Amino acid sequence: MKKILLPTDFSENSWNAITYALRLFEKEECTFYILNTYTPAIFHIDYVAVTTAQFGLVDAMRKASEESLDTLMTKINNQFNNPNHTFSTISSFNTLALELEELQKGKLMDMIIMGTKGATGAKEILFGTNTVHTLKNAKCPVLAIPSDFEFESPIEILFPSDYKIDYKDNHIQPILDIADQYHARVNILNVRYGNELTELQVQNKQKLETYFKKIAHLFHDVHNQNIPEAITKFQMKAKINLLVMINNKHSFFENLFFKSTINHIGFHLNIPFLVIPSKK
Repeated sequence: MKKILLPTDFSENSWNAITYALRLFEKEECTFYILNTYTPAIFHIDYVAVTTAQFGLVDAMRKASEESLDTLMTKINNQFNNPNHTFSTISSFNTLALELEELQKGKLMDMIIMGTKGATGAKEILFGTNTVHTLKNAKCPVLAIPSDFEFESPIEILFPSDYKIDYKDNHIQPILDIADQYHARVNILNVRYGNELTELQVQNKQKLETYFKKIAHLFHDVHNQNIPEAITKFQMKAKINLLVMINNKHSFFENLFFKSTINHIGFHLNIPFLVIPSKK
């Protein structure tokens, strides 16, 4: 049974991510943990002397969080009511980043599915700070759902890779699970400037071929383009429903998403984005 964490701030964006998750796994037995974290606007974790007034504020916020989670559960049960799915709600006086750290220590979830922006997400920003932090630090796969993306079966998956990763089961299994369920095709995209693949890259590519031998897949080589440009052009050429990357230190993923180019790809990224950590 899959265990999936669904963070929510009760925004339209987070509801959109929840509905995507429930539809993506509608045929699988899953436990969904719906998490809402709350802190006062002015909150210092090292500030020990909590006044009576602050206690009152925290109590009020906890009550609002729990009531909103109850309302959300009613909405889910009314709209989905899937016997394959069970739900638990978590209301926590914490930041999302710290709460996720704690939950990951207990190995509560196999995957996190969340929206790309929070309630106050500005249109020009690709990912909210919570999403970026989660993508960088999560110990399990994270699936980020863009605002306004309506569910469609992920039958064409785009998997850019520089073949510099010694692929393991935990890297590839999340892709295989989705591809197998939806009879999807995996498009493995390698982008490079002129140089031939090294011996190690060739070995890693062969390893991928072994992993995908029972799944429809195609290898694509693109030369002399930057990665955001190559991904965008590929998306325009083929009807891609899901973008997948492995978050590997010192790989193009890190350069692409956590340096100055984040907004370059972000402008065109309008499909769900699955990020798989390189280490458990």
